[in-house]
Amino acid sequence: MGSTRLPGKVLMDLGGRSVLARVVDRLSRSRTIDSMLVATSTNNENHAIAAECERLRVSCFRGSEQDVLDRYLRAARASKADAVVRITADCPLIDPEVVDVVVHEFINQRADYASNVLPRTYPRGLDTEVISRTALERAGVEAVEPHQREHVTPYSYEHPEIFRLASTRAESDYSIHRWTLDTREDLELICNIYSRFADREYFSWREVLEVLEGEPELLAINAKVQQAV
Repeated sequence: MGSTRLPGKVLMDLGGRSVLARVVDRLSRSRTIDSMLVATSTNNENHAIAAECERLRVSCFRGSEQDVLDRYLRAARASKADAVVRITADCPLIDPEVVDVVVHEFINQRADYASNVLPRTYPRGLDTEVISRTALERAGVEAVEPHQREHVTPYSYEHPEIFRLASTRAESDYSIHRWTLDTREDLELICNIYSRFADREYFSWREVLEVLEGEPELLAINAKVQQAV
């Protein structure tokens, strides 16, 4: 809830449901995820997220606000996960088929870490990372840099000499597309996209591409947004 650029973004309305509800619903369609858990912080402002999780009947784990790696590690232990699929809740266009592609690559390559962001070829907002519990435990002990603790996975992919890495790519480079939610402009674009599928419970990322190809003026809505570090 404490986003500096768009406070409260994960509970904002998106076509009659919260952004978080949209993410949970889309991920529920994955064929490879065994269970879902929302990992938020113990800060008072995030009581609202815990309440929304209860309403959505999805598990919620609460840990450190700043040390997100520790929060993930404790959540993985609590859920007895062998591997964690990391999705951020500001990606309401996350696609379960893309998630499954990354998970299958993780399994097939017997990787410690797999993603579709190194290099990035999918639109920003379809970001999927999978990390083994073993790699997460090691990172929890050895990661000391602030960015490694805040962003959970850098320690793993910054040390290919230690961890086995795997990557998936789209058939073309779609990385110019920005479908993540970080600003009012992002919200406007995503609301416009959802409105095009108002009569549908689900639509794929390829269908979103078709909309944007047919209505290129939509791309201008958040074209000037600079990605936060």
